[in-house]
Amino acid sequence: MALYMEVHNLPGVTAEDAAKAHAADLATQEEFGADFQRYWVNEQQGKVFCLIDAPSPEAAISVHRKAHGLVADDIFLVEEGS
Repeated sequence: MALYMEVHNLPGVTAEDAAKAHAADLATQEEFGADFQRYWVNEQQGKVFCLIDAPSPEAAISVHRKAHGLVADDIFLVEEGS
């Protein structure tokens, strides 16, 4: 498994919208072997950031696609720092 940071560009997104999407991700993640760990929202800039432990970027994308259809605009392989 590897850690990925996703960036979603969603003008008009609210914290409530992101919470609902994250809940849908959590309900779907097991099917794809992913672990959606945390998310952050910047309403003013219309961005949502998701931290996911997944076997591949495609697995993370598949969770979003099935859960709510809001796939990420960018996805980056990241390493956790101390």
